[in-house]
Amino acid sequence: MGPAARLAALLAVLALRAGDPAEVAARGDTFSALTSVARALAPERRLLGLLRRYLLGEEARLRDLTRFYHKVLSLHEDAATPVSNPLLAFTLIKRLQSDWKNVVHSLEASENIRALKDGYERVEQDLPAFEDLEGAARALMRLQDVYMLNVKGLARGVFQRVTGSAVTDLYSPRRLFSLTGDDCFQVGKVAYDMGDYYHAIPWLEEAVSLFRGSYGEWKTEDEASLEDALDHLAFAYFQAGNVLCALNLSREFLLYSPDNKRVARNVLKYEKLLAESPNQAVAETVMQRPNVPHLQTRDTYEGLCQTLGSQPTHYQIPSLYCSYETSSSPYLLLQPVRKEVIHLEPYVVLYHDFVSDAEAQKIRGLAEPWLQRSVVASGEKQLPVEYRISKSAWLKDTVDPVLVTLDRRIAALTGLDVQPPYAEYLQVVNYGIGGHYEPHFDHATSPSSPLYRMNSGNRVATFMIYLSSVEAGGATAFIYGNFSVPVVKNAALFWWNLHRSGEGDGDTLHAGCPVLVGDKWVANKWIHEYGQEFRRPCSSRPED
Repeated sequence: MGPAARLAALLAVLALRAGDPAEVAARGDTFSALTSVARALAPERRLLGLLRRYLLGEEARLRDLTRFYHKVLSLHEDAATPVSNPLLAFTLIKRLQSDWKNVVHSLEASENIRALKDGYERVEQDLPAFEDLEGAARALMRLQDVYMLNVKGLARGVFQRVTGSAVTDLYSPRRLFSLTGDDCFQVGKVAYDMGDYYHAIPWLEEAVSLFRGSYGEWKTEDEASLEDALDHLAFAYFQAGNVLCALNLSREFLLYSPDNKRVARNVLKYEKLLAESPNQAVAETVMQRPNVPHLQTRDTYEGLCQTLGSQPTHYQIPSLYCSYETSSSPYLLLQPVRKEVIHLEPYVVLYHDFVSDAEAQKIRGLAEPWLQRSVVASGEKQLPVEYRISKSAWLKDTVDPVLVTLDRRIAALTGLDVQPPYAEYLQVVNYGIGGHYEPHFDHATSPSSPLYRMNSGNRVATFMIYLSSVEAGGATAFIYGNFSVPVVKNAALFWWNLHRSGEGDGDTLHAGCPVLVGDKWVANKWIHEYGQEFRRPCSSRPED
């Protein structure tokens, strides 16, 4: 191996070792954290550079072809061009024997496209996987469900809740960004492939509508066509029990592709079914949203999320108040924290401006390289699940002095011991597209939970810090408490997970509502029972 080759190999090894730790995460997890989605902008910028170079090369090639065309055309336009001129006769023979062959068989076009393809292949390993497309599509469906969003509005870039004749704007973007027919088709196809026709039909209907409006236009980037959308929508309607719609859509398909024998057979099948059961032609099919067995509190959860954290009666309750909190701690005497009592049972308080902008940014920066797909306890295992879409990282207080300061501040406010093993390391979470965490308890509800491996008891309290703001959605909903708390940048939410008896407080069932628009970051400090015996004394009374 020569010196140049050895240097190239060394640089390759160094590049691998110096890579961002987040890059070791499995492909297919890009959608689960917005910071990962933002990172995907970099490879697209590289692709834009490649495409620009390709376009410049093609423009130069076409300019040269145009020059050749006009040169030859000028000879044909001159009626006085005599082939008797030996020079002209020679160039005619040369053009027909050599020049045209060189033009037609020129490798320049293939070299340009080959350079584009080679560049794409070098970038391809950094691109989101198909699983990310599926995850992003499921996120749109989740937002559609939880916030009762209108699919037609979403396709136009508008976030509107439609209930009957009432239309409510949940978020007004500064710039409208509409979806194409192919975009809507891909969302509908993800639902279609899962057998979820409740979601597939409205997205495929919108795809059909948009494809109809642009029929005849060719877009290089599109994977689907009007025929694809009609085909999938027809079968989705058939599976949902609406044979008449399936028949009409299949007939429309045959107008564009009359030689398709499969769809022609489907038309005969649908016509036969309608002839045998004429009532199906007028029966109205009611689509049922897919059931979620593990989410028994879905209606309450979604209703709380739809309030977007707004509590109109909150300030009418005298027992809920605001104050400056020192907790009798010398640490807080000179700089008390603004405390807002949100709820009494369960007891939930919000500490405003608990961290500064600089501290929040620092914590996010420390965590970002180490973010991995968030997991939940399943028996004795930790598994990624669809009902929790985020990435998280654990930070020891030895990583940076800002974490030591944070622990000291939490301890001063709560009066609890927050040092390991009596508390867990700080968990920093970044939510993904439509990122959420469906109703759950922070404390362990099973003796086999991995939480007990710390040998410091159950999680007695949760201290959750909002490290960012969001533009819409993302509230923290307490299901049995029947209230939700909006994301308040730099504020911290605190609640007790256990009664003083050590029993879990069922009223702390809570959820992270899907983020509608924005980049949600939180930091969790979970404090355990052991070490708090004299800081929060036990009680045998269940109500304590």
